Amino acid sequence: MSKIIIILIVANVLVSLKGFSDAAFFDRYKFQVQRILGGEKIRMLTSGFLHVDWLHLGFNMYALYLFGKVVDSSFGTLNFVLIYFASLIAGSMYSLYQHKRVPYYSAVGASGAVSGVIFSSIMLYPSMELIMLPIPIPIPGYVFGIGYLLYSIYGMKNQVGNIGHSAHLGGAIGGYLITLVLRPSVITNHTIMVGIMALIILGLFFFGDKLKLNK
Repeated sequence: MSKIIIILIVANVLVSLKGFSDAAFFDRYKFQVQRILGGEKIRMLTSGFLHVDWLHLGFNMYALYLFGKVVDSSFGTLNFVLIYFASLIAGSMYSLYQHKRVPYYSAVGASGAVSGVIFSSIMLYPSMELIMLPIPIPIPGYVFGIGYLLYSIYGMKNQVGNIGHSAHLGGAIGGYLITLVLRPSVITNHTIMVGIMALIILGLFFFGDKLKLNK
């Protein structure tokens, strides 16, 4: 495991631990629409290092460990950091856009950044096989990627579970776009997959305002 992945995992663990035991710290740095629109933009970054509990933290860090090493080995440390943080910010920005009329909406977690890393690895290796428990059947990465986009759109519209689907979606889109910029050959190597994802993303941006969020 590369040093940068270790650093990111340690940073997430330390900040989350502080948030577990210090409610004021957690409240000061979590994503909250009203506070961000009031000028506290740093929350769009700091919220990505806070988590609600050990399960939430562990799941995100395990995904970062699994997919991060694929992206880091393919792009190098500098571009991996770019993908991670740009996806984190993209997730926060899209979440802010979707919930701008819900002043007390709040969220935490590295899910936006991790979604970007996952999508970057899928773009690089769409044929990789993934097993999503509890269904022990391997599926190709590109099938997972397309399904992830569609489920996130559905979950965002219907507010499925206590999950920040908009942050997941924004982060995934960030990872998708940055990977295409850094590795344009992906477009020619995996044209159909790139095209299907592009259509879903374009449809989201053109018709996203019609997704009436259930409060």
